[in-house]
Amino acid sequence: MSNVSGNLFVIAAPSGAGKSSMIKALLERHANGSMQVSVSTTTRKPRPGEIDGEHYHFVSEEEFLQQVENHEFYEWAKVFDHYYGTSRKVIEDTLASGVDVFLDIDWQGTRQVKAAYPGVHTIFILPPSNEELELRLRKRGQDSDEVIAKRMAKAQHEMSHYAEFSYLIVNQDFQESVNNLEHIVMSQRLRRSKQQIRHREILHDLLHEE
Repeated sequence: MSNVSGNLFVIAAPSGAGKSSMIKALLERHANGSMQVSVSTTTRKPRPGEIDGEHYHFVSEEEFLQQVENHEFYEWAKVFDHYYGTSRKVIEDTLASGVDVFLDIDWQGTRQVKAAYPGVHTIFILPPSNEELELRLRKRGQDSDEVIAKRMAKAQHEMSHYAEFSYLIVNQDFQESVNNLEHIVMSQRLRRSKQQIRHREILHDLLHEE
């Protein structure tokens, strides 16, 4: 893994904290392909408009379980009768090309990734208050009071694991939060160990006189 020049990030948050919107905004700022969200592998069927390899890597349950047996995932889980996983090869090939990768997973998946890839940078995003979180969930207009209560209870459990992450962003002001996320990503890019890989030719020319 010493030749990997991209950085691997996990970004986790309870539903309603604004994680997906923050990632989307950051990718729009860096639309040059230098960073991307990981494409997960799943056993569920494609929904209308979903493209294999772009939205998910769609495989059969038999194929997925064979990949689990072959230790081909950084992390995997079964959610509502379908399997989801993060492919080691896809991530490592992307990192090797110098592209930063974001994993949009929960705290349990983060534990698996940290065990498999100790160099991962982990970021947890929190809402400014429980009241604001509930308000954001209600603004979606998709869920009943009962579902929202369940989501809030789940969020409480998820937020209790914030201390397992290296970075913490409280998403009170959206643009400030995106700026903070960008600062974290860029600071890792500018580390000497990464820069000397990315700019090896420049360094060679600077330090080797004709």
